[in-house]
Amino acid sequence: MDKASTPSGEDLKQALGDKYELWMEIREHVLQKYPDGKEEWNFPGKNYGWSFRIKDKRRAIIYLLPRKEEFRAAFVFGRKAFEAIKKSDVSPKIISELESAKVYAEGRGVRIPVPDRAVLKDIFILIDIKLAF
Repeated sequence: MDKASTPSGEDLKQALGDKYELWMEIREHVLQKYPDGKEEWNFPGKNYGWSFRIKDKRRAIIYLLPRKEEFRAAFVFGRKAFEAIKKSDVSPKIISELESAKVYAEGRGVRIPVPDRAVLKDIFILIDIKLAF
C-alpha cells in the first residue's frame, strides 16, 4: 500500500501467500497467448492500493488486484466481447455480474475473486475472448 515502493516479486509472494501460484498461472497464461504483453504496476490511490495489468498495444487485457492473502482478476469488455461471453461456457454468475454492470465508454467491467484453482477456467476463457476482440 506504499505508493513510493512498487511491489517486487518477493513482496507479492509474501502478500498473497498460497494464492501467489494462482496469480503466476494467470500471468503466464496471458503472456503465453500474447507474448508481447506489457506488464505494468499502477497505484490509483491509497484507498485502492497497487494494481497490476498486462496490456496489448492499445488496451489492458487483464488487471490483477492484490490484497492481503487474496487477489481479484478484473476485466473490461466492449459490446462484441460481452456478446461472445454470453455465448461461452463462462460461469452464469460472471455473466450475470457483467449484465448488471454499469456500461462505460470502454465497456462493462467485472472483478472476479480468485480463491482457488476452480475459477481459472472462467478466467482463461475471458482472457481468450478479450484477446479475440
